Amino acid sequence: MRYLTSGETHGEALAAIIEGLPSNLYVDKNFIDNELKRRQSGYGRGERMAIEKDTIHILSGIRNNKTTGAPLCFLIKNRDYENWKDKEIPEITKPRPGHADLSGAIKYNQRDMRNILERASARETAARVAIGSIAKLLLNNFGITVKSKVLEIGGKKNEEEWKLRIDEAKKDGDTLGGIIEITIDGVPIGLGSHTQWDRKLDAILAYNIMSVQAIKGVEFGMGFYAAKNSGLMVHDEIYYNGKFYRKTNNAGGIEGGISNGMPIVIKAAMKPIPTLRKPLKSVDINTKEEIEAVYERSDVTAVEAASVVLEAVCAWVIADECTKKFGGDSISEMLNNYNLYNKYVEEY
Repeated sequence: MRYLTSGETHGEALAAIIEGLPSNLYVDKNFIDNELKRRQSGYGRGERMAIEKDTIHILSGIRNNKTTGAPLCFLIKNRDYENWKDKEIPEITKPRPGHADLSGAIKYNQRDMRNILERASARETAARVAIGSIAKLLLNNFGITVKSKVLEIGGKKNEEEWKLRIDEAKKDGDTLGGIIEITIDGVPIGLGSHTQWDRKLDAILAYNIMSVQAIKGVEFGMGFYAAKNSGLMVHDEIYYNGKFYRKTNNAGGIEGGISNGMPIVIKAAMKPIPTLRKPLKSVDINTKEEIEAVYERSDVTAVEAASVVLEAVCAWVIADECTKKFGGDSISEMLNNYNLYNKYVEEY
């Protein structure tokens, strides 16, 4: 499967096309809209979340709530567009440290950096949450679930403490990042491959996770902590009692680039949002004078929202790997192949 997204943060809409979905997959619009709502929630979100009420509008590829096998196309309207469409929007020449503004402007020869930041904005992730929601609906057929939880925000590890930390940051004109854990349950043995570098499941997941705005680090299972321990403490011993199993999951569900049947456990680090009310020093790209970076309406933190986005991109990867492994042009054909494969694994 593959997809493309299009659209800008203050444009008329976000759009996406998904190709390769099996036919007869039931698509629950209410589930997708609820996932979009989850993305807009979280303590520390900004003013825009009170404006946008994201819902999906499917244009093609669905009939009677089921996929047809044709490409699926959808829109998510930007309701804030009505507040901007008739206004003369000033140019942006003051790049924000930590954002794509300056590098993108130089790369694409843009003197108005709004042409960069409008697309680089995390608003794009609304489309990816919708895409990932459809992937979750596919995975439901195989008993695979994707969940996330926030482990910390601003260095604080419980909700009451990080809310206080967010309030402090808001008062100071600052922003906060955090750490998110994603757990994927029900993944069968055998997704991904050791045979080529770009087919390794952990590599594909890491690539997709790192494509999410503001994500700066990723680790699987024990992750970086494994580097501090010996092999005797790190590797998960194998047992057999009618089937192969492990008592520990330090590998995070993937060995040699292949899922091993244990839950896939991933941690991701999100940096603080680079748009600050108390701006950092920068340089005007036209005058070359030292200035303060431009402030665009933003959140204090979006870690809780990012956890929903990470669920979506991980769900997409696992759904795509299921289509590769179990093949089939329809969901029933995929399920038949899946059931035959499970029987093979049980008898191995």
